[in-house]
Amino acid sequence: MKHLFVLLFCAGSLLAQAGSISGMVFNDANGNGIRDTGETGMKGVAVSDQVNVVITDANGFYNLPNSKGFGYVFITQPNGFKAQRSYFQKVDLGLSAVHVDFALVKVNTPTQFKFIHASDTHISEKSLDRITRFHAVIDSVRPDFVLVTGDLVKDALRVGEKEATSLYELYKNEMAKVGPTVWNVPGNHEIFGIERELSKVSPDHPLYGRKMYRSYFGPDYYSFNYGGIHWVALNSLDYDDMWYYGGIDSVQREWLKKDLAAQPAKMPVVTFQHVPFFSGGISLAGYTESGLGRTLEKEKGKLKFRHVVGNAHEIITILQSHPFPLALAGHHHARQWFFLETEGQQTRFEQTAAVVGPGAEGAFKIPSGVVVYTVNNGEIDEGYFVKLK
Repeated sequence: MKHLFVLLFCAGSLLAQAGSISGMVFNDANGNGIRDTGETGMKGVAVSDQVNVVITDANGFYNLPNSKGFGYVFITQPNGFKAQRSYFQKVDLGLSAVHVDFALVKVNTPTQFKFIHASDTHISEKSLDRITRFHAVIDSVRPDFVLVTGDLVKDALRVGEKEATSLYELYKNEMAKVGPTVWNVPGNHEIFGIERELSKVSPDHPLYGRKMYRSYFGPDYYSFNYGGIHWVALNSLDYDDMWYYGGIDSVQREWLKKDLAAQPAKMPVVTFQHVPFFSGGISLAGYTESGLGRTLEKEKGKLKFRHVVGNAHEIITILQSHPFPLALAGHHHARQWFFLETEGQQTRFEQTAAVVGPGAEGAFKIPSGVVVYTVNNGEIDEGYFVKLK
């Protein structure tokens, strides 16, 4: 028996309501991406449309009735398995019913493994030497996967479609050369065209705002399980008219509650995002209310620091339903870390430096680099910083 994967593009910007999305998550024993006779469904896999989360039944079937989302359906890859083609699929929200199957293949998940946290690649033709150095570190470390926490491209905020898409294509092509899986999240420079005085892009453009990122990488927030840990990718950016700021909107917040509820209560959670929950970069960057690089912004009429998550306490309260040992971010182009302990639970909030190059804040010279972490039986070490000279 063979089922066709639905791969239709949807350019809607806001939540849209469709009919049902249903299908099967199955163990693809022969790895051909097609459900053949004898290949069984997988019970207990989380499936989501970025709004609701459901769990596959004993036969591997799922159903998302009256789907409300952004035109994607995805799975949370379970421990010991990997999506054969992709963990997400585009769907046509204009159809009354959509069928999407997900093929999973069994993979070896060691109890000890490494992963790399990188950020702020800001890719362009002029910065490809930095990407080459980044590739060399990946080849040397041989991690199980790489997390890249936003600002993937030089800039899509203030440019037109041709330049923005060329940068997206460049990043996607360069990361395709990497052996391990690369998990991305969007940064502020991936929000297409919203600084309209410079970009000259209309809000009616089909790729405006978050939609360009989704068209290249799928869901802008999602999760996967690996090594006994639940890894949650968050989009920690929102925007009001022409200006972005750090924040996690109500739709994503409610999704996060459902995503966590679908996982065992004792499973540790690690988050990765672009704009951090908290940062020492606030005082380094100073406080300004004007200009492209301003650090203060009005969010729904209230003046806030735009370079941290404005509703961090609310989101962290949700995350603390599980053990929450580590929160990773980028954005400030400097490695920072500190500990916060609440109700007996300690969380490390860490940011890594920029791949694109070293920087400076006043008298501080800030190196470029990435952080390599080792996980051993679910315990994550402090990591070590690798400079990209």
